[in-house]
Amino acid sequence: MRISIILAHPNNGSFNHAIAMTAARVLEAAGYDVSFHDLYKERFDPILYDEEISKDANFPLEISTHCREIAEADGIVVVHPNWWGQPPAILKGWVDRVIRPGVAYEFIEDDQGEGIPKGLLKAKTAIVFNTSNTPTEREEKVFGDPLQRLWKDCIFQFCGVPGFHRRMFNIMVTSSREQRKKWLDEVERTVVNLFSEQ
Repeated sequence: MRISIILAHPNNGSFNHAIAMTAARVLEAAGYDVSFHDLYKERFDPILYDEEISKDANFPLEISTHCREIAEADGIVVVHPNWWGQPPAILKGWVDRVIRPGVAYEFIEDDQGEGIPKGLLKAKTAIVFNTSNTPTEREEKVFGDPLQRLWKDCIFQFCGVPGFHRRMFNIMVTSSREQRKKWLDEVERTVVNLFSEQ
């Protein structure tokens, strides 16, 4: 089984890196074929260029590789901080360039312009791990939890992924070493349990 892990945090010592590395380690130990991308380390170019918009466009090798891996993935793990209720810009650019028509979705013919999608991703489960300094209650009641809506409804459900799990770890700035260890233990259990159910 192939699992694609996408990490978006600029600090190599961040808890986001610890989450992604933990997920990769436990999945590889369990025999999964893991493709791992640290977008900042790879200096992923987030700009969607005009010549890439067409469904039949020719892409740089880097984008073709990302598109192939995400299309072939049986499971997806995305790790990023909550910045202004959004992913970092580099990850939004990855979505723009990789989660694209012909790879992740297509529109049904003769849909009268309604934009009804047909999901193309073969992944059965997507997991999103986030970090935040906003309390959960405030995130949900004041801001409406925009990351949940974005990843679950606007991206993965749209692209045909039926299983979705998201976990926000907070509040990072006041978390202890012991708390972070418990969170990483939870990451291990989550990825093993959810992908083994497929």
